[in-house]
Amino acid sequence: MDTDYSRKIVHIDMDAFYASVEQRDNPSLQGKAIAVGGGERRGVTTTASYEARKYGVRSAMPGWQAKKLCPHIIFVKPRFDTYKEVSNHIRQIFKTYTDIIEPLSLDEAFLDVTFNHKDIPFAMYVADEIMSKVKSETGLTCSAGVSYCKFLAKVASGFKKPNGLTIIRPLDAEKFLEALPIKDFFGVGKVTALKMSNLGIQYGADLKKFTKIELAQQFGKMGRFYYDIVRGIDNRPVQANRVRKSLGVERTFNNDVNSLAQIEDIVLKIIDKFFERLTKAENFGRTITLKIKTNDFKTLTRSHSEDYYIKDKESITRIALKLLEDNSKDFDLIRLIGLTASNLEREIDDKPNSQMSFDLK
Repeated sequence: MDTDYSRKIVHIDMDAFYASVEQRDNPSLQGKAIAVGGGERRGVTTTASYEARKYGVRSAMPGWQAKKLCPHIIFVKPRFDTYKEVSNHIRQIFKTYTDIIEPLSLDEAFLDVTFNHKDIPFAMYVADEIMSKVKSETGLTCSAGVSYCKFLAKVASGFKKPNGLTIIRPLDAEKFLEALPIKDFFGVGKVTALKMSNLGIQYGADLKKFTKIELAQQFGKMGRFYYDIVRGIDNRPVQANRVRKSLGVERTFNNDVNSLAQIEDIVLKIIDKFFERLTKAENFGRTITLKIKTNDFKTLTRSHSEDYYIKDKESITRIALKLLEDNSKDFDLIRLIGLTASNLEREIDDKPNSQMSFDLK
């Protein structure tokens, strides 16, 4: 399939969304290092202000670690109803420009503005207007990336944060991607980046030297994706009005795992990502499902349901580990493990693929 360079795609990413809302609504927090969620003893931060990020505090970090890095940090209890309200307001701003909106979470979305409601010829002007309207109507800043494909738009939105606008034109894409450090490729986690580094791949130009077959041999089907993406080939459409009925994360291993203790350790790390995703989406489920794929490609799923929405990390951990322990005799070597929440509080418009793959840190 030929690349469609005529598309105009914008990725909008709110700047430290939850923390920025708290600083907006509470002037005493402005200019201070804050973390939403967490707590010094237990819990996990969902968002850190830029003042806290200077000390290394980031999302999904244990509260005790955030406090150690930034002793004067202020923990703020999350107000998800408020964040959702602000997110809906921002979504309405998007809709004045296009109906083709693909939300990734409360604080970011792709917009296809190739044919926009205001007939603005250049996507950079659309993005600039949206950034100005978000600021004037909500008091919050966002960053935007503009390009002809989703991958480049997503990467671009993170280049000049906060309150930055980055445009990657088709003529500039090849040079941009060749100079881009592998760690900055969206979809390449720390483990994959390390494996690529061991192969001599530090920048896009290094990745481009490998054939599609070589990358597939090293990274499976993701290898084919990497082959295309470093050449600026990404024809995925911005998908609007997709209903998501579950949320989950999964991890595929480079080598099969058979030690129950090792598997339990991996599950605990997956739970961190899983809980972060549910919290960020403000969407929890009544059913938790453990998914295991064995080395002979058989898939096992085991579920546990409650008559209430499972919203605390401790309960999720207890359920996941019990599912693993109760069914440990059903598998030997495994190559993939994941967790999914279903029977959600709300079905949301999102991408059809509700499973997020990731590298463990």
